[in-house]
Amino acid sequence: MGKGAAIRTGVQAATGRFTIIQDADLEYDPQEYQSLLAPLRDGRTRVVYGSRFLGRLRNMSLVQLIGNKLLTATTNLLYGASLTDMETCYKVIPTQLLRDLNLRSNHFEIEPEITAKLLRRGIDILELPISYVGRDTDEGKKIDWRDGIPALWSLIKYRFVD
Repeated sequence: MGKGAAIRTGVQAATGRFTIIQDADLEYDPQEYQSLLAPLRDGRTRVVYGSRFLGRLRNMSLVQLIGNKLLTATTNLLYGASLTDMETCYKVIPTQLLRDLNLRSNHFEIEPEITAKLLRRGIDILELPISYVGRDTDEGKKIDWRDGIPALWSLIKYRFVD
């Protein structure tokens, strides 16, 4: 049913204090979990995003780069945020807060839905640098420019409707 449906299913089954979203393709390095969790465990923030643009970025296509930058800029404009990577996979959120967001998306637009709902609640998002080694469509990458349209719509919709 898609990434959003998988995340929603996982969140309902989660038993830990925090939930880390991790794509199965391992473009993101699970060895970074501890550094992403540290500010949450220390009580310095409520939510952490891993930013590919603050860390080591390899193999991101120009279309993905431009799309990400446009969606992140739209997020910042609509929600008064200052994020560098709204579309990041690495979102680390208290499990109960993630459940309380009442997520609805089934596909890739889950990323802007999560971000929009957090920002509408006035929750600050701390970004930390992460490593990223992207794949291309020949290697099984599924997201493409067409996924940007529902992502953009989600950002606009959730700015005004919960």
